[in-house]
Amino acid sequence: MNNISDAPKSDTSIPDVQGYEDSRHVAITRVGIKGIRAPIIVRDKSDQQHTVADCAFSVYLPQDRKGTHMSRFTQLLNDYRNTVITAGNFAEIYSEMLNRLDSDAGTITMSFPYFIEKFAPVTKLPGMMDYNIAMTATASGNSDIETRIKIDVPVTTLCPCSKEISEYGAHSQRSVISIDALLKQPDNFYWEDLIISAEQQASAQLYSQLKRADEKFVTEHAYDNPRFVEDLIREVAAVLNNNSDIAAYFLEVENLESIHNHSAFAQIIKD
Repeated sequence: MNNISDAPKSDTSIPDVQGYEDSRHVAITRVGIKGIRAPIIVRDKSDQQHTVADCAFSVYLPQDRKGTHMSRFTQLLNDYRNTVITAGNFAEIYSEMLNRLDSDAGTITMSFPYFIEKFAPVTKLPGMMDYNIAMTATASGNSDIETRIKIDVPVTTLCPCSKEISEYGAHSQRSVISIDALLKQPDNFYWEDLIISAEQQASAQLYSQLKRADEKFVTEHAYDNPRFVEDLIREVAAVLNNNSDIAAYFLEVENLESIHNHSAFAQIIKD
């Protein structure tokens, strides 16, 4: 028989070192964990899907407290693993984190691949396109919770100058539209809508499944809709400015140039 001293100790009998008072009296703006991956469920307008998120959790630590309870972050993530996460309910997870960690400020970020079924423009063959999405919730003190969404949308752009000066052909390249938006009304926001509206401003969209008739369409569509990086970012900015769900944004477009050993980029910031 095991000695009674070998029995596991209850939480109440184990010292809570993180809860000790700290004599240095230096507050820590953010402390937590990052680089933790977990399965999550996300939803858009009409469906839900399982994906894997790269997560980061942090809270404000007052000057008189020695440490935070790191295990509570992972427990929070585990408790929400069967919850369908949306831009609308993400703030609820954030509020629960502050409650469990006994803090009045912090940040949660979840980054994950999101898939949309797209159909080839002519043959209508289905294929899955993936997009990188990151959701962040944060607040300081008694301020309102801010929910941000960051989306990277890959597209095709064709150079207007190349088209104008060449006797035939024009160079095109892969471009990335990066939208980092502060949401005004997270309950009404669907990232799929934002992705689709951004893609429509490019010379051509990307597809995972294309047959010859589709390639012909995409190539000619790009040729008929040339875009400088300046053109594309202005078109996307106009879409964001007309979106009532978005309060502010940081927008960047990068052209991964096909005839230069560098990229071209442009940025627009709306506070």
